[in-house]
Amino acid sequence: MENGNVTEFVLLGLTQNPEVQKILFAIFSIIYIITMVGNILIIITITGNKSLDSPMYFFLAYLSLIDALYSSVIVPKMILDLLSQKVTISFQGCMVQLFLEHLVGGAEIFLLVFMAYDRYVAICKPLYYVVIMRWRVCVLFLVVSWIGGFMHSVVHLFFIVKITFCGPNIIDHFICDMFPLLKLSCTDTYIIGVMVVANGGAICTTVFSLLLVSYGVILYSLKTQSLEGRQKALSTCVSHIIVVVFFFVPCIFMYVRPNYTLPVDKYLEVFYTVITPMLNPLIYTLRNKEMKNAMRKLWNRKVISRLRE
Repeated sequence: MENGNVTEFVLLGLTQNPEVQKILFAIFSIIYIITMVGNILIIITITGNKSLDSPMYFFLAYLSLIDALYSSVIVPKMILDLLSQKVTISFQGCMVQLFLEHLVGGAEIFLLVFMAYDRYVAICKPLYYVVIMRWRVCVLFLVVSWIGGFMHSVVHLFFIVKITFCGPNIIDHFICDMFPLLKLSCTDTYIIGVMVVANGGAICTTVFSLLLVSYGVILYSLKTQSLEGRQKALSTCVSHIIVVVFFFVPCIFMYVRPNYTLPVDKYLEVFYTVITPMLNPLIYTLRNKEMKNAMRKLWNRKVISRLRE
């Protein structure tokens, strides 16, 4: 598979300095290990603890799964590329990476929406929570998240395979992404660039605005809650808001603008593809007393089991 005269792309990465590459290799390797361990620990804790058997933790477990997948799509190759003098990726590999990146990222966008809806029902309509947030509905929300991510990714891929690459094939980035690829096209990509902004930037901006409004409504409704209930709900909502801001702000900055690239783009992409998946489990566990207690019980149970052996 190729497009025009291009069969592979050369990725310039974050830096061409060998010493800096070694430092980044160590840093990103540690971050990736923390990301995987943290998200897997959340999944194990939630699935193995009956006290966390609720829609909120169901969505949190799948958010951790998505974060682990999202990080795995990008980070392992980026880490290995830091050890190479010349980094190339085949046209097929570039398309696969592009598809998976937007598939998992799109699924996370929709999942964050459903997590916000879950908190809205739990806090603003507590008497109807069990009726509205049935397990069948939760599973349906999860399926819709992946379908939404799939459609978002297919649209991006459709745009890319329609254009022609005649060379050069050098991408000033560490991954294959839309605007860096459009920059290499030897055909007019203005209309496609507008469609990318509509598909990516408009979705991110609209969803982010709706999420902020919904959490504003939730926080406003807390004034009728008891002090204990208010503190618990506030802690949960603040965690959600932090995750939403970390995910959407870089995304909006990168996709809500005309078809061109900026040097800062790849560093912003590092933030929401490498750093954010690591921060999410820390944010949710450090601000959630139930999660911390469940992890402590899980750890104690494992230690006691080992000692008995």
